[in-house]
Amino acid sequence: MPLDGSSPLQVLVLTASLRRDSLNGRLATLAGDVFRRHGATIDGRHLNEFDSPSFDQDVEDELGVPDPANDFCQRLKQADAFVIASPEYNASIPGGLKNLIDWTSRLRPQPFNGKQCLLMSASPSMAGGNRGLWSLRVPLEHLGTRVYPDMFSLAQAHEAFAPDGRIANDMLQKRFSETIRCFMDLVEAAKHYPRLKKQWVEFLGEKPNRATDRVELSEIEAA
Repeated sequence: MPLDGSSPLQVLVLTASLRRDSLNGRLATLAGDVFRRHGATIDGRHLNEFDSPSFDQDVEDELGVPDPANDFCQRLKQADAFVIASPEYNASIPGGLKNLIDWTSRLRPQPFNGKQCLLMSASPSMAGGNRGLWSLRVPLEHLGTRVYPDMFSLAQAHEAFAPDGRIANDMLQKRFSETIRCFMDLVEAAKHYPRLKKQWVEFLGEKPNRATDRVELSEIEAA
């Protein structure tokens, strides 16, 4: 719950799989349920809602950033935090998700900067898609996202869900819920932190010029 009785946390939960009834979609739905149970408001979305052409600066120069990426950017700005439930493709990030991140990062102010993020994955493998999450951290952290240290990966996910949608293993379900609750505590603390300045520099060490001068300095307002 909010620390001071203010508005509830707004959390964007993105299913980063295009497949209907995907394991990561089921995990994202369960995450949304846990967030709501603890008082948050959820904006649940699927990657296919933000389908955009492959990133191409010629396209950007001629037509601008595609509407789906603009939509995602606005939802990201409105949220206090975001969650991505992502599959692992060839030990890395789904191409569609990386493409969405690339397009969205072109908008100003750059919306990933300073946002709190929780990463999760579900996979039939014994690793639960965890290698993909480590790859996903790289572009997000480069863009200034504050990625929560504790990622959640559900192994053997094709056998892990109970008929009611919860994780069948009580210990794993408890860990899942506690991870989300601890993440919410961090987001609440960040939301109410006294004003500070934060800077995002894309090309560290480069001499300023039109091609590489992408530095943003902004303020975090105290609640």
